[in-house]
Order: sequence, then C-alpha cells, then structure tokens
Amino acid sequence: MVILPAIDLRGGRCVRLERGDFNKETIFADDPTAVARRFEAEGAEWLHVVDLDGAREGEPRNLEAIGAILGAVGLDVEVGGGIRSTEVAEALLAMGARRVVLGTRAVREPEWLREVALKFPGKVALGIDAQYLPPQEDDLYSRGLSQKKSVMTASSYVGGWQSRSEQTVKDVLGTACDLPLAAIIYTDIARDGMMSGPNVEATAALVEAGPFPVIASGGVTTVDDIRRLKGAGAAGAIIGRALYEGKLTLKAALKAAAT
Repeated sequence: MVILPAIDLRGGRCVRLERGDFNKETIFADDPTAVARRFEAEGAEWLHVVDLDGAREGEPRNLEAIGAILGAVGLDVEVGGGIRSTEVAEALLAMGARRVVLGTRAVREPEWLREVALKFPGKVALGIDAQYLPPQEDDLYSRGLSQKKSVMTASSYVGGWQSRSEQTVKDVLGTACDLPLAAIIYTDIARDGMMSGPNVEATAALVEAGPFPVIASGGVTTVDDIRRLKGAGAAGAIIGRALYEGKLTLKAALKAAAT
C-alpha cells in the first residue's frame, strides 16, 4: 500500500480546505517546494499535488509551483486540478509528473477520458469525488438496498467540488472499466480536511466494482485508518491535514502501510 502526502496549491502556497470549501482555508506553508523536500526526506516515495485554483477555474493556475516541486524532488508525483485538455495533460507529463489525475472533464466527457488514457497508458488516474452520507434506517435500508450499493449510487462532484454531476459513482466507473488507467482516486468530500476518518465502505465498494487500484482520500488521520483501508483492499491513501497538524507522522503512516 502506498502513502501519498498531499500538497494542495492555492495562490502558490500550500493550503488545506475543509470539505473543498474555499472559504475555509488554512495556510500551512508559503514554500510548497520545501514541503515536498521534507516529505521526501521523511521517506515518501509518492506525492499528490493538486492545483486548487485550477480545479475551480478550469485551467492550471499554479504551474510555476508545480514545476518547482517536480524539479526539486525525485519522488513519483501525481498532479491534478484543472487538467481539462489533452495538451495540459501532456505538458504536465513532460514536466516530470508520473501521472495526471483527471476529474471534471473526464466525468462530463467520457470520450475525452478515453482519448487521453489511450494516448498515455498507465499515466492517467481517474478522480471520482463524491459526498456519501450513510442512509437512514428508514430510508435506503428499509427498501432493501445494501450500504455498498448506496455508495455506488452517490452523485459525483465536478468543478472543484462546486457542482454535483448527473453521473453517479457507478456511472463514472462504468465508462472507464476497459481503459488503461493507472488508478482510481476516490475522495469522500464530506470527510476531506476534517480528520474524521476515511470512508472505508466506499473504498471497499470501488475495489470490488472495478479492475483498477483504488487510492483513498479524505479524512485519513490515524494508523488504524491506514490499516482499515489496507484491509479493504486500497492500493494507497492520500494524507493531508493530519500530517500538517502533527496528528500522524509520515514515518508511522509508511510503517502501517508496509506491515
């Protein structure tokens, strides 16, 4: 299981949001490159970098910071946020990104996802972002639907999580099942930046539903969280605020993932 420390970029700085809310921002560092170097020194092998401005505005806004990170470390780096053209994906890969994470346009235009995935096999990860709330006992359960099925029918979100898509998690996954993707990046929006624990049930459902490695994001805070995700079959976990606030050390996270 791989641990991916997260660097979220906004205005060139390293920040964290709560549930994707741009009005609930915490700035952790003015120099994202220094943060990347620290993660590398602490033993990370992968890094998850997101251009938050790009995700909301539809095109990359932090290319300078991303380029500086890619040039400063020898880590495998995946980059997402605002990648909505084949040209931008190609440029980021040429800059040294190991893979790109496609979300908004990939959800809205599956044919474009297919085009990019086939052009860059093994270098494209599909981002599936959803806000799953457990069903009430008198709601979905009373109609005989399982919890895992309700996870798969949750709506996906696009546009930097500002808009709910017409596509469910199951719909999005179904459009990609035969593509040469590197991974699925699953984020539970309700848990992102909240340090409330990951959505293990949704992660397990995605692992069972598709042929791709699933990387979980949102709420990962403790060693036990990592162990539960590993037990659910997750190929990786993205960790952000818990590392920045000292709730979890990268050393402990890497050890939990390896044992």
